[in-house]
Amino acid sequence: EVQLVESGGGLVQAGGSLRLSCAASGFTFDDYAIGWFRQAPGKEREGVSCISSSDGSTYYADSVKGRFTISSDNAKNTVYLQMNSLKPEDTAVYYCAAVGRSLLSLVTYEYDYWGQGTQVTVSS
Repeated sequence: EVQLVESGGGLVQAGGSLRLSCAASGFTFDDYAIGWFRQAPGKEREGVSCISSSDGSTYYADSVKGRFTISSDNAKNTVYLQMNSLKPEDTAVYYCAAVGRSLLSLVTYEYDYWGQGTQVTVSS
């Protein structure tokens, strides 16, 4: 019954910003982790950022550190990814993923539930 619905993707020029949303439903775990991943054509899926419910700690891949910010709004059952100073190499399909336990990991197999993905295209 768990569903993750992503939104906020689109086309933006280099240096611009986008805010992605991941709305969760049917997710009643007390402990959880939410991760953002991305996959560009011809490339492996890579972790971007994650947040853990245990203490609200966050982690970022080096490639986005200082530019992206992950946050959550528990009242809205939504996790956000604020992306600033976007670069063409950020172009990818972005996925959110969830697991019903606390962790801080960007390893794909740690996550049980996945959204459908949203396209982010950064032009130069």
